[in-house]
Amino acid sequence: MKGQISIIGCGWLGLPLAQSLIEKNYKIKGSTTSESKLSELHKSSIEGFVITLNEEGIKGNIHGFLNESDTIIINIPPGLRRHPNKNHVKEIEHLMDAITRHKIKNILYVSSTSVFENEEHFPVIKNNTKPNATSNSALQLIVIEKMLKANGNFNTTILRFGGLLDDFRHPGKFLSGRKNISDPDAPINLIHKEDCIGIISTILQQNYWNIALNASYPIHPNKSDYYISYSKRHGLDLPEFNLSKKNKGKIIDSSELVQLLKYRFKQAP
Repeated sequence: MKGQISIIGCGWLGLPLAQSLIEKNYKIKGSTTSESKLSELHKSSIEGFVITLNEEGIKGNIHGFLNESDTIIINIPPGLRRHPNKNHVKEIEHLMDAITRHKIKNILYVSSTSVFENEEHFPVIKNNTKPNATSNSALQLIVIEKMLKANGNFNTTILRFGGLLDDFRHPGKFLSGRKNISDPDAPINLIHKEDCIGIISTILQQNYWNIALNASYPIHPNKSDYYISYSKRHGLDLPEFNLSKKNKGKIIDSSELVQLLKYRFKQAP
């Protein structure tokens, strides 16, 4: 047994990640916000806990969830689209307090490349590029990243993923048939779930801590070409783009991640 990892957020990414890590001989504790999902976790040999973070504190058996784990993977979206007034920073502060009390050694925080602003000149975003986005969600993620990195009680690695997808959840399906889509010339920054899992597993296996990494598939066609091609290949209604406005975007450069981890991307978007 390689050690015990607690994954907070066993959903679309967290559940298959947990299953993959179990195959690699890790012991996994996983959290869900729904009692009904515990049986699914149990079937995958994941010790499941119902844990809910809110601004007032943590609901659920957080001691059981964290006890005897070496590493915690924080994999929960801010949830600010549904609840724009929510203080996600406060939620993570409560979690950090619990992590410190349980003397967790390592934190892997799953963040987002949305912490970088889209701009007209399509800047190339490196690992050392300073986050500069100004949306409510991005600002809270930036504060959380800084808060985790500044805490000397544990090691922290920040992993910022581009747009997440798999064969069933793909933005091309959402954009099919839509009209007046902005930024047709902007480069895409997407990453397949299989590569998300592969990158996280590599970080754990190689013990890469106290770094920040940006992760996106290393080829960046423009938005209109990519999504029109995707729709044609899958027999979907073609999206239509707004060509009258200036384009804003960015290019997420994952070359430093590839070199550091010696990682090869497995799945093109």
